[in-house]
Amino acid sequence: MFTREIRLGDDIDDYCVRCKRVMNHNVVSVMNGKAAKVRCRTCHSDHDFRNEQPPPPKVDPKKAALFNEVLKKVSPGDAAAVEDEPDLELEGDAETEVEAEAEETEAAAAAAPVEEAPKPKRGRGRPKK
Repeated sequence: MFTREIRLGDDIDDYCVRCKRVMNHNVVSVMNGKAAKVRCRTCHSDHDFRNEQPPPPKVDPKKAALFNEVLKKVSPGDAAAVEDEPDLELEGDAETEVEAEAEETEAAAAAAPVEEAPKPKRGRGRPKK
């Protein structure tokens, strides 16, 4: 199939660095039969033709290192080892523990009353001079 050469003023799609989307652009300059610079028809910014490819994401090496360090500390193998420990509870003991926990939460709720935030005072009319 025959595609015609790109000329000045042609409409093409390209990634706009200002809009951060693939948008319609006008060709502003041509080099060797290919678009060199384009102008976004939405925000009117000029930039190099990018062949509809967004720039690679910027990764902060410090953040990536910290994230990997945290992932190493909290690995799935450690969590599974904690869960595999056998619990030797009797059925009666489990029920009393649940009841004791419920009583503790009720006592804590009664001991710490919830204070309501004071309502803001609203002025009446214009301020005095």
